[in-house]
Amino acid sequence: MKEIAILMTCYNRVEKTINCLRALYNCYMPNGYSIEVFLVDDGSTDGTSAQVKELYSSVNIVQGTGSLYWNRGMYLAWKTAIDKKNYDYYLWLNDDTILFPHAINELILCTNNENILTCGAICFPSTKEFTYGGRSIKGEKIIPNGEIQNCYMINGNCVLISNKIVSYVGLLDPIYPHAIGDFEYGLRALKSGFEIITTRTYVGECENHSTLPQWCYSYVPFLKRLKSLYSPLGNSHPKYFFIFEKKYFGFFTALKHFISIHLRVLVPSLWK
Repeated sequence: MKEIAILMTCYNRVEKTINCLRALYNCYMPNGYSIEVFLVDDGSTDGTSAQVKELYSSVNIVQGTGSLYWNRGMYLAWKTAIDKKNYDYYLWLNDDTILFPHAINELILCTNNENILTCGAICFPSTKEFTYGGRSIKGEKIIPNGEIQNCYMINGNCVLISNKIVSYVGLLDPIYPHAIGDFEYGLRALKSGFEIITTRTYVGECENHSTLPQWCYSYVPFLKRLKSLYSPLGNSHPKYFFIFEKKYFGFFTALKHFISIHLRVLVPSLWK
């Protein structure tokens, strides 16, 4: 029996979390495979833990500190799972992502050897257009076309990783609070000699978070823009973005973007 540890983190969106788990447990499970869920509840006050435990008693609920955000929450879920035992595979799953019934099967079929990391392609619920998944080296969306395609960057909504990759690459880097961690892990896997692919079909749906952070808008007062930039939810926190870019793209690229990000806070019209 091959075991897949499902890694999730949540905060105060109990309905989304329950819907995600419902879809997960409704997935077709191929013979010889089983799943175990590790869910970090990062200080929810909406009764998430209690409702999850009532509906899905087998879920391992891990209490967070209340300030973990996505990347550190997923790191804690992963660390908890791996401290329990070595699973054959680990699946990152965002709690706002609704898997299709064939999702687990498709991920397993695409991951036909342990040297492959598979990023699930996710679409918008109403239009069925790409929202999250794999991207090329130029940042272009890798649209599912019925065949396996290679990726350079990954979104962390739905990603299947073998134990072999974990043994070489490690876990998500907890230096990043919220964003960047999924991009960094994909590049680290590539740098270690592993292959990244995307699924042949869409395996789930999730709305695109298309709204830019507050620091990108001129109508937001300057001090609020600056606070937004340095918030963990700002997506391009200068410190962490610099660390990431310096590691993979060099000091001068990191410095250039460090400066340009601050210029865009001063003059948001540069985003246009």
